[in-house]
Amino acid sequence: MANTILPASLSTIAVARDSKRMRVSSYDRTGGNDDRIHIQPGETFTLCDIHAAGCINHIWFTLANDDVVEEKHYLRKSVLRMYWDGEKEPSVLAPTGDFFGMGHAMSKNFVSEPLQMSPEDGRGFNCWFPMPFATQARITVTNESGRELLLYYYIDYEEYKALPEDMLRFHAKWHRELPTQGREEQEFKTHRDWCFGGENTTGEENYVLMEAEGKGHYVGCNVNIHNLHQNALWDWPGEGDDMIFIDGEPWPPRLHGTGTEDYVNMAWCPTQEYSAPYHGLILGGKDNWKGKITYYRYHITDPVMFEKSIKVTIEHGHANHRSDDWSSTAYWYQTEPHKAFEEILPVEKRLPVEEGSFQWEGELEDK
Repeated sequence: MANTILPASLSTIAVARDSKRMRVSSYDRTGGNDDRIHIQPGETFTLCDIHAAGCINHIWFTLANDDVVEEKHYLRKSVLRMYWDGEKEPSVLAPTGDFFGMGHAMSKNFVSEPLQMSPEDGRGFNCWFPMPFATQARITVTNESGRELLLYYYIDYEEYKALPEDMLRFHAKWHRELPTQGREEQEFKTHRDWCFGGENTTGEENYVLMEAEGKGHYVGCNVNIHNLHQNALWDWPGEGDDMIFIDGEPWPPRLHGTGTEDYVNMAWCPTQEYSAPYHGLILGGKDNWKGKITYYRYHITDPVMFEKSIKVTIEHGHANHRSDDWSSTAYWYQTEPHKAFEEILPVEKRLPVEEGSFQWEGELEDK
């Protein structure tokens, strides 16, 4: 294992490394203390354009709109893109806040192995996903807010003589459905039927976390749910099964789960906030699971391999009965070229829903 260029870990840290430690940061080039970049509204700024072989193994960000006033929801109003080896289409496309592990245009202290939001109030963003490249790594941020964006950053990487041919490229993609296409509660005789009745034997209407073509492995996601229902009955939004379809297989896929909280390795409709290396509940929602919820599940020790294609899905409520606000960022590695992403939603369709602005009418008996 001498002279390895695989990403370092505690178990391999004593092994000799044939590489150079490098960094790109926002330090003040004049020698002053304005150690940040100023991105004007509508501007795209290139954070790094590295021409070498190497691997990014740590990114740190903190950002704000200006020194006095922060624009509401600004974490959804800037877009992060990453390009490897001269590609024209990005391999990473997500709002900045969502990429670093939490949606709803919010930040909150949490700890996982690949992603962390650190004090103060979760505004120190960290990513430790390794990002290899053979000839080039380019990262940009676009400011789609109405104010100047102030961004402090480090991009730490190793430079190699050459990259091994079997190294896959890192990908991340944000997705949102507002609302998910569920069923009206009034279609069912009772609230219990709406929560637990019916069957899903195709997975065709599931919420899609990610789709890819090529060879690679899926390594996890964060999932953000805003419960849009206003009734006082049992209102748990996470009764949906995860279904991962590999290489075009039919339903039922060989990776078929038993419920949203089960996929994120928790139990019994959790509300207690919790952070672990590979799974967590960053935001637990309000009483009766109202309001906003954020989970994460990272497949670091159990990646999901695919040879030709993958489609990672989850039901939005049992049998896709619920209509809520779902968003997610999925992370994976694969061969290039990858299937081109559709462009990210315009900024007005990325913004969080205000509390109480959606309401589903009608009531059912709780039988």
